[in-house]
Amino acid sequence: MIKAEEEERMKNTMDFTTELERRLIVFDGAMGTMVQRYGLPSGQLPETLNILHPEVIEDIHRQYIEAGADVITTNTFGANELKLKGTGYTVEQVITRAVALARRAAGSRWVALDMGPIGQLMEPMGPLSFEQAYELYARQVKAGVQAGVDLILIETLGDLYEAKAAVLAAKENSSLPVICTLTFDQSGRTLTGADPLTAVVVLEGLGVDALGVNCSLGPEGLLPIVKEFLSYSSIPVLVQPNAGLPQMVDGRAVYPLTPDVFQQHLLTMVQMGVRLVGGCCGTTPDFIRAIRQAVDGLTPAAVPAKKFTAVASGSRTVILGQGVKLIGGRINGGSNESIARAIQSNNMGDIVSEAIAQRSQGADMLAIDVAIPEIDEKKAMLNLVREIQAVVNLPLELDSLRADVLEAAMRLYNGKPLVRGVSAEQAVMDSVFPAVAKYGPCVVGYTRDEKGTPVDAKDRLKMAERIVSAAESYGVPKENVIIDCTMADAAARPSEAMEALKAIRLIKDELGLVTTLDIRQVCRGWPNDDSVVSTYLAMALAYGLDAPVVDPGDARTVETVKAFRLLSGQR
Repeated sequence: MIKAEEEERMKNTMDFTTELERRLIVFDGAMGTMVQRYGLPSGQLPETLNILHPEVIEDIHRQYIEAGADVITTNTFGANELKLKGTGYTVEQVITRAVALARRAAGSRWVALDMGPIGQLMEPMGPLSFEQAYELYARQVKAGVQAGVDLILIETLGDLYEAKAAVLAAKENSSLPVICTLTFDQSGRTLTGADPLTAVVVLEGLGVDALGVNCSLGPEGLLPIVKEFLSYSSIPVLVQPNAGLPQMVDGRAVYPLTPDVFQQHLLTMVQMGVRLVGGCCGTTPDFIRAIRQAVDGLTPAAVPAKKFTAVASGSRTVILGQGVKLIGGRINGGSNESIARAIQSNNMGDIVSEAIAQRSQGADMLAIDVAIPEIDEKKAMLNLVREIQAVVNLPLELDSLRADVLEAAMRLYNGKPLVRGVSAEQAVMDSVFPAVAKYGPCVVGYTRDEKGTPVDAKDRLKMAERIVSAAESYGVPKENVIIDCTMADAAARPSEAMEALKAIRLIKDELGLVTTLDIRQVCRGWPNDDSVVSTYLAMALAYGLDAPVVDPGDARTVETVKAFRLLSGQR
């Protein structure tokens, strides 16, 4: 019997993934709005009603099924350890009962484990650490999987960092499809400042099956946000709006939209390309019935791949390959003595001040390299990531020769970082690419292998091809690979400097990849160093260099970039 249930569950999971590719899918509507209609006592935690009033919850689910919902979400929005504290019920008890009620009502339809925000702000805004958030979500996921859900819906999150913790908990503790939706205010951003582009960049990188927006505003207010999601997302988009903005009538929130008006707005979104629809606060079975009637017989729009290279912090995205972007390179323990001293003494204040200074000097991203002798590199890297991302909203480049340091930093990082530490050496690629595939950053590949760095530009192209091929074999998309043609100090062999520039041109023309180069390393040791750096930088930009690693406080470097942007028509 148990084996048969497991087989049916697996079939439902595969069916959902398959159906997601071929037809529109309708989710249910609000739970809280419906519970209020039953006149249940106010102040009661809604999730406890699974145990105290199971007949009410099951009846609500059944009404949504009869209205035409394909997916029923469990009454577990706040069923986490913190919110259930003091109720006398465990996470496992509440979720197990909730799934049973949803399953009885849903029959052969899909049941989604509903996970909302934890209820505490995450660091640095609040007391909740990333790993604490992860553990809270992981407990919910394990209970939901054990109870037999078909997919996992993470919804109404206002913090993209919390969403990352929830997505990792879902993917590391289940093999189920994972969907994540955020909530946005009228500014078009989440509570912690993420815009739709940043949400797409980060969540797609983490490997969710669908993403989107719920709650927030009414459908009309969400249209600009939905349009942005569709412009950037290469995976299906889910939209579950409120029934308009609530108005207080006799002390109760009343939502103004009718099912017919709601239907028309969601039909517009479907015609724009949305593939999953449903309702949030204020919606009822009548709203879901109206949606069902509107979408029945419609063929969903295709979801074209949006191939672009981007990195992000928790609130800011930088698209690479669209104009010159500067990577501030001063936070480097190996080449900056003051930074090395600050790392050794754990003086985070000086390093954060350096990050702030580089941002004010025009850096688009910040590189971090803490590798100095006789320190705990992993601990130092994680401390630095925490401190810098708490203050500076620029995307970070994480640089290390150790795969374990890179993986730990990728996990903790809030956003989609740039990771530097891969070459064409097979052992190096095998050690780093699994984590890159899991966490979804962009990765910098050096054009060197077990035999060293070739001089010839065509040989460097072959190494770039090898890096891309290995990346794709691990599931890392080509657009997440950036190639670095930096060689050792070229002062002793000036011809290598020109071969590096030729390699940049070849890699862009033949492979269409974004390129980077550490200008300071290339030009180290030349007489009249400042003149060489600015001249070589100008030449590299003319050959197609996208993201040089520079000192953004160097006046000649900044003026060179400004002049190039002006002459090449960049803003």
